[in-house]
Amino acid sequence: MFNYFNRRIKLFSIWDIKLAQLAAMAIMIILIKLIPEITALRFRWYILITIVCAIRPCYVMFFKKTDKEE
Repeated sequence: MFNYFNRRIKLFSIWDIKLAQLAAMAIMIILIKLIPEITALRFRWYILITIVCAIRPCYVMFFKKTDKEE
């Protein structure tokens, strides 16, 4: 299943990726409007969530070898 999505995501242009990010932000805004208690979390929780979510993309961007580098 992951191989299927990996092949499909390679068809995306930068516009498709940015539109998907914009859609995700819109969904988050809707959730915050529906559940305002989300904004009552302490600031360190937001930092922790940001770091955890950024680990994999940063690893792939800066440390993962490409086929041409190997």
